[in-house]
Amino acid sequence: MKFSKILMGIFLVSSTATFSQTVKEINTATTEFLTTLSEDELKITVHPFLDSLRTQWTNLPVGLAKRPGIKFGDLSNKSKIKFHHILTTLFSSQGYLKTTSIMNLDDILNKVYATAYNQKEITEKTYNQIKRLDWDYKNYFVAVWNKPNATEPWGLKFGGHHLSINLSVVGDDFSITPLFMGTDPSEVRTTKHAGLRVLSKEEDYGFLLLNSLSEEQRKIAVISGDTPGDIITDPASTGRIDTYYGIKAVDMTMAQKNILERLIKEYINNMEFEKATSAMQTIKKSGIDTIYFAWIGSHEPNKPHYYLINGPDFLIEYDNVGFQKDGNHIHSIWREKGKNFGEDILKTHYLNHKH
Repeated sequence: MKFSKILMGIFLVSSTATFSQTVKEINTATTEFLTTLSEDELKITVHPFLDSLRTQWTNLPVGLAKRPGIKFGDLSNKSKIKFHHILTTLFSSQGYLKTTSIMNLDDILNKVYATAYNQKEITEKTYNQIKRLDWDYKNYFVAVWNKPNATEPWGLKFGGHHLSINLSVVGDDFSITPLFMGTDPSEVRTTKHAGLRVLSKEEDYGFLLLNSLSEEQRKIAVISGDTPGDIITDPASTGRIDTYYGIKAVDMTMAQKNILERLIKEYINNMEFEKATSAMQTIKKSGIDTIYFAWIGSHEPNKPHYYLINGPDFLIEYDNVGFQKDGNHIHSIWREKGKNFGEDILKTHYLNHKH
C-alpha cells in the first residue's frame, strides 16, 4: 500500500511539475561551457537572440551550407567535455547516443567511400567531389543566442550534416523543436562497422505498423505517388502540413495503436525525461485516436519509402530514399506544433513583458 502511494505521488509530481529543474540544469551546463571559451571564441559562438539565423536550419553537408557558431572540432578538450554536458542534459541516454552516433557516422561514411574508391567502385573525380562535402565528426557547429539567464529568452543551435538541434529557453520553460536527425548510410554495409544502424527503430517500427494493417486499412494508409525525395517540411518549407493524410488511429485495432504509440515514443524518448513525459501527456490528452498515419513507397526495406505521423499537437516525418534511391539514407524530424523555435513560450513571454 505504501509503495503504491509513493508511485502515485511520483506520478502526480511528474504530471504537474514545470521544467524549472531541467531549465536550471540546461542554464548551468551552457554557462559552464561558455566559461571555457576565450573572448575570440565567444565572439564566434554567442549571437543576439533575434538573429535571423536562429530560426534557420539545414541538413546539407557543411561543404554545401555553412553553419553559424563555433566549429566543434576547434574546441579545446575542456570545452568539448562541457558541451557534452549540455547534450546529456537535453537528451535521454537514447537521444544522446543517437546524436553522437550521427556525428561519428560522418567519419564512417568517409571510410565507406574511401573503401569504394580503393576497390575502384567509384572514380577519382567522384571521390574528390565527395571529399569536398566535408563530412566529418569535427564539422558540427555550436551557436548560442543570447547568454543563459533566468528572465530573457535565449537559445542554442547545434548542427551539421544530418543533425539540427534547436533549443529555445524562456524562464522555466524550454522548447527543442524542430529536431532533425538523419543517417547516411542508414545501414553500414562495408568496413569494420558493417551492420551498424543508428536510427534502426524509426525504420523497423514503421514497417511493423505498416505490415500489421489489413488490406482494407492499407488502402487508406498508403498514399499513391512517388516517394518524396526528402521530408516535406524540409528547411525550405514553412514547416507545416495542414492536411491529414492516411489512416486515423481510431480505425486501428488496439494492437496496431500500441505499435503506433511505440513508434511515436521512439522520437519522443530522445528528449530528457520531463520533456518526453510532458509531450506524451499532451498527445494522450488529445487522444491517440486523433492521430493519422500515412505511408508512401516500398512495403519492404532497402527501397525508397516514407511515412508521416500527424496529430493535433505534433508531426513526425521519416524519409528513406537517398541519392542512390536504395532506401539507405534516412531523414527524420520531430515537430511540436506551435512550438517550433519556441513560438509558444516566446509569445507568452512577449505578452507578459513589455520590450
